[in-house]
Amino acid sequence: MSAVTIIGGHGKIALRLAKVLSESGHEVTSWVRDPLQVPDIEKGGARAAVNDVERMSPEEMADALGDADVLVWSAGAGGGNPERTRAVDHDAAVRSMDAAATAGVPRYVMVSYFGSKPDHGVPQDNSFHTYAQAKADADEALRSSDLDWVVLGPSTLTDDPGTGRISVGDDQQSGSVSRDDVAAVAAYVIDNPGISRRTIRFNSGDTPISEALRSG
Repeated sequence: MSAVTIIGGHGKIALRLAKVLSESGHEVTSWVRDPLQVPDIEKGGARAAVNDVERMSPEEMADALGDADVLVWSAGAGGGNPERTRAVDHDAAVRSMDAAATAGVPRYVMVSYFGSKPDHGVPQDNSFHTYAQAKADADEALRSSDLDWVVLGPSTLTDDPGTGRISVGDDQQSGSVSRDDVAAVAAYVIDNPGISRRTIRFNSGDTPISEALRSG
């Protein structure tokens, strides 16, 4: 089993992922910014670490990563202030990539979104533009790194119960997918290191996750 560090550990996907990984025997450490979130992390079986990635240097992140085998980036500014969105969704994410390389973390899983790509098409006068650009730039930085990376691109997120079935591919329109299934996809990727240097865009669908990711 692996030692997995989840950055952005109090997010809805991250909490689900930590529980799934912990129950399957992984050693999970979830980073949160707010100490009040620690009980929620521990309730799911993970160890909580209070770290503010917006202010940490790559060296500080590397020290905090320790002997992690996998880093999962699931943090985000949550919209709103464009400067903070760029600072978290791009700048801090890129520092975490540098930290992973410094710490010798062999694997990096980015939780992104379906439309994250250089030609995302969101106009500059749209309030979503800063986020779209920050995520696209961060994903491209990861793809150009020497890390063993996977970028996950789920479509619109729901809180519906997971089905364990998805549809994978760049040639489909963005639809929706449950957060349960996003966590299940991330867990499957972590358990299957042969899935490497791939961008996986997915919706809810009819194909079991294992089969969809083997053939995708």
